[in-house]
Amino acid sequence: MTMQGRLLISVYAPAMEGDDGRALAAVHEMEGALPGLRLEWEVSKEGRPIALPQRDEWLAESAKRGEFPLLCNGDESNPVTIMGLRRPASLIPGGQPQLQVHAKLPLDALAIMAAPSVLEGVAKGTQAFWGHASPKGFGSEVAQQMRSAPHGPERSPRGLPMLTPPDELRSPEIPHHLGWLNYWSAATARTLGFPDTARDAELMTRARRTATGGWVVRLTDTPLDFNNPAHLAVLLHAYERFPEIGGRSVR
Repeated sequence: MTMQGRLLISVYAPAMEGDDGRALAAVHEMEGALPGLRLEWEVSKEGRPIALPQRDEWLAESAKRGEFPLLCNGDESNPVTIMGLRRPASLIPGGQPQLQVHAKLPLDALAIMAAPSVLEGVAKGTQAFWGHASPKGFGSEVAQQMRSAPHGPERSPRGLPMLTPPDELRSPEIPHHLGWLNYWSAATARTLGFPDTARDAELMTRARRTATGGWVVRLTDTPLDFNNPAHLAVLLHAYERFPEIGGRSVR
């Protein structure tokens, strides 16, 4: 990883119901987790930041329309962003519409240190089922794990287990995959059977309980690197521990 890399944070939450306050709560939580951060700019069609003097009111009006538009910190050389996407029931586990919130930060020392708090805060603000924080490029690795046919290979090119496509999972509490940092709500943790005193002693050294009863679980001390055999071994072990992730326990 380099200082020019990006850290991606994604959480998966119930769909917004007008201005239910969760979009603004997520923004406030993210600002609180990163000292000095102010997400008070929108982004023009040309990709330039536009100041929002009444950001909170603007965001509340957007939420009334069911929108969570892109916000940024106004720094084009070191951008921090957050936005939400509405996902229809037909594409979501359990047939329920969903709000998916995605944030991006520079992958620097400050972001790495603050990442657990940022992930927890955005998840808390949106009342998310689950979420993760992972380096940019992580998505292409997960894509290679997605099962495209019932009788396809059992392992990805990296030797990781194949995963059920998200729209085929039985419940929104089931994580689609693992990340570097993992947020599991209380409901998701129960679904996964976490924590288990006998099996999770090592994971518990890198996990913390949230104020809402969920967990933030860090798999590796540094951001997950798929070219690092030790990191791959940790990731594989975690998948073996939690077969519910990616819908593998019913196969």
